[in-house]
Amino acid sequence: LGEVLNQPEENANVGERWPIHRKAPDFDQLESKTEMFETGLKVVDLLTPYVKGGKIGLFGGAGVGKTVLIQEMIMRVANLHEGVSVFAGVGERTREGNDLIAEMEESGVLDKTALVFGQMDEPPGTRLRVALAGLTMAEYFRDVQKQDVLFFIDNIFRFTQAGSEVSTLLGRMPSAVGYQPNLADEMGLLQERITSTRGHSITSMQAIYVPADDLTDPAPATTFAHLDATTVLSRPISEKGIYPAVDPLDSTSRILDPRYISEDHYAAATRVKGILQKYKDLQDIIAILGIDELGEEDKLVVHRARRVERFLSQ
Repeated sequence: LGEVLNQPEENANVGERWPIHRKAPDFDQLESKTEMFETGLKVVDLLTPYVKGGKIGLFGGAGVGKTVLIQEMIMRVANLHEGVSVFAGVGERTREGNDLIAEMEESGVLDKTALVFGQMDEPPGTRLRVALAGLTMAEYFRDVQKQDVLFFIDNIFRFTQAGSEVSTLLGRMPSAVGYQPNLADEMGLLQERITSTRGHSITSMQAIYVPADDLTDPAPATTFAHLDATTVLSRPISEKGIYPAVDPLDSTSRILDPRYISEDHYAAATRVKGILQKYKDLQDIIAILGIDELGEEDKLVVHRARRVERFLSQ
């Protein structure tokens, strides 16, 4: 770690080499304990709690705050949790990587972070391998240095896109919407390696660009099956000036269940979601007739929902 970027491989001072294509851990090595991963973000911890050692997807269209949320998480987690972070920049803008490094240096978390980039002007083979290279680094920290690791991928859609370009260059017949025929297999080989083993975890946070805000597109849809929590970032919420622009009604978590969190937490989350759902149902009436035409009970729901929205922003 700490070597100069992009220098020739033969000049690199390397003591040990690991292949980036590796087998997922065996079944008997896996850690089965389920524990909540605290982030310090109110909307996440209350309504879509994350799993330690789990896989989290940040879904959203262009410009709704996926990268900003990932940067915020790196800063918070470096301060809240002892451990190391690995950031894989897959097919994104060079400027974002530059900004990220500058922010990390300023906040003093760069010494706990490994970064690997394959920006959007790189060949598809490079972009495809960046996520695998970053994951191999995370496995090294977990298995050799015995640390808990936070692994960020920005953006998993670009990983899929690079795979599609490689598939086309190899002359394979495309499948639905022009994606590669082995899309599910490629995604599975990456995701199955992100797991906890014998007391040490890799918690993964993956930004997932949603083309044309369509969650049924094969690229984001294939990723859904592997995730423990999904955080959907909404354009209408960001237009209200509420950040992080998380849509609590579309976002999900496997551990939003009294078996994993306290009864009080579960009851509060259910009540908040109920208020926000009622408010959403009233939006059309408010848009057509105005808020003054609502009954007293509905006005109270709207007032509460707006207060909840303000409380959940940070």
